[in-house]
Amino acid sequence: MIHIDPSILDKVNTWLTPTFDKETQEEIKEMIAHDPEGLEDSFYKSLAFGTGGMRGVMGVGDNRINKYTLGKNTQGISEYLKKQFPSETLKVAIAYDCRHNSKELAKVVADVFSANGIHVYLFTDLRPTPELSFAVKHLECHCGIVLTASHNPPEYNGYKVYWQDGGQLVPPQDGEIIDLINSLDYNDINFKGDNTLIKAIDKEVDDAFAAASLKNGCKVKDNSLRENLKVVFTSLHGTSITMIPRVLEDAGYTNVHLVKEQESPDGDFPTVVSPNPEEPEALSMAIALADKEQADIVIGTDPDCDRLGIAVRDSDGKMQILNGNQAMAIKTYFLLDQLKEQKALNQKHFIASTIVSTPMIAKIAAKFGVMYKEGLTGFKWIAKMVKDFPELDFVGGGEESFGYMVGDFVRDKDAVTATLLACEIAAIEKAKGNTLLDYFNTVQNEVGYYKEHLISVVKKGKKGAEEIAEILKQLRENPFTEINGSKVVRIEDYLTSESKDLVKNISETIEIPKSNVLIYYTEDGSKIAARPSGTEPKIKFYMSVTVQGGNTDTVLDQRIKDIQTSLNNLTS
Repeated sequence: MIHIDPSILDKVNTWLTPTFDKETQEEIKEMIAHDPEGLEDSFYKSLAFGTGGMRGVMGVGDNRINKYTLGKNTQGISEYLKKQFPSETLKVAIAYDCRHNSKELAKVVADVFSANGIHVYLFTDLRPTPELSFAVKHLECHCGIVLTASHNPPEYNGYKVYWQDGGQLVPPQDGEIIDLINSLDYNDINFKGDNTLIKAIDKEVDDAFAAASLKNGCKVKDNSLRENLKVVFTSLHGTSITMIPRVLEDAGYTNVHLVKEQESPDGDFPTVVSPNPEEPEALSMAIALADKEQADIVIGTDPDCDRLGIAVRDSDGKMQILNGNQAMAIKTYFLLDQLKEQKALNQKHFIASTIVSTPMIAKIAAKFGVMYKEGLTGFKWIAKMVKDFPELDFVGGGEESFGYMVGDFVRDKDAVTATLLACEIAAIEKAKGNTLLDYFNTVQNEVGYYKEHLISVVKKGKKGAEEIAEILKQLRENPFTEINGSKVVRIEDYLTSESKDLVKNISETIEIPKSNVLIYYTEDGSKIAARPSGTEPKIKFYMSVTVQGGNTDTVLDQRIKDIQTSLNNLTS
């Protein structure tokens, strides 16, 4: 018999009181009798906000996504809004994705807000996450919520919180809200919604968002270039089907082929192992269609339409998937080059990325003489940069995990506008007889040769969380002195805010908010970062290597393999 911690049983007993509905109580009793391990995992901790909001498996308990955990969040945010804006008529916008229970949970959230006297704009059907970010500013809301778990497996759902500027919550607000939420009991939640305060939204916001996407993403002057580009697009059963085909058509792309088998929104994601465009398998059906149609470019987006994967033909005519760093470098270089051609580039412009992304972005900024800003993983930090520096002009920014933001009309990664921009660049390059791979080679020739690789090690449940903590503990207490035969010259620990130069034996303070991230830099220019995911049960290792000239691909590939070998003992 499995022993259950008394503190967990105390939580379980709370959920067996009349505050919770009979269906919830019966499910808990069933777990007590037949699934004590599942019971422990459902209650051993409370779900917390990570880099992408709150995300978790759906079910009963404090460690699950359900009407009570989301209701408690919403009650806390309602009370926080009243304290922050005591004399204003409060407004929030709510969107949701294709996942199981998303629509129902969105209505629960709307009910709690309205029960607290807050006006709610609720989308009538699923919409892309970046459209929610846009809607918050467009409708002059104080706050926005989207029900989504991005590309997580089907059993997950989540809750992202946006503030007045359209960006996700950042410190100190997130901490203040979490403290308020934690001070509440479940019986403090007011579920009795006021439908007179809930207004349905759809076409008016759709039209405004599409127009803004076209304004920011369109760069081609000759429409015949768009007509000449053959595009294959897949929504991977997600929300992008509501917006991307429309935006491409409005822009003038007449040769767009949709992957019909993946066109219908479906929270089971039946045609893919994972609906994540970072995974090559997710684009396999789209690439097969591209080969059949002899398409120039493939684009696939994740379920909530904030990330996109891109594949283009290589010199042998085979479709090759660009990684997030390559795609980000292409878009950033192109945007700056366009401004330079228009003689509009100035020192007020800036671009942005994250500490685990490619060093190429900083190199691109230096080449064009613009500012480069770097933040923690998560687009909320890039959005915060835009908010914190209103005197500057944000051009674009991205992160290695296939997200990109064009301009500041949306304050989150936006696969709608990024898809349009990718097609614009591809159309221009095709007219020259080139592909996006050729364009990327041009960028490398200008700023240097880099290659990146990501290892994600999944460690599920309470035991997995303990294993991840132990890996990071070992990396701190027994740090590598060399990696793949190259001496470690600097270690950055974002948890302690300390950067150690091991050559000069000096330390500096890192002027970025604390986060559980470690980055090693080696003598040969390699960069290896370790970071536990804020929204998934995994630890991630980000590798970046560089080389000067020579047979670069072969050298870079071998260096990546050698670093992977160095990490194997740590994670096995």
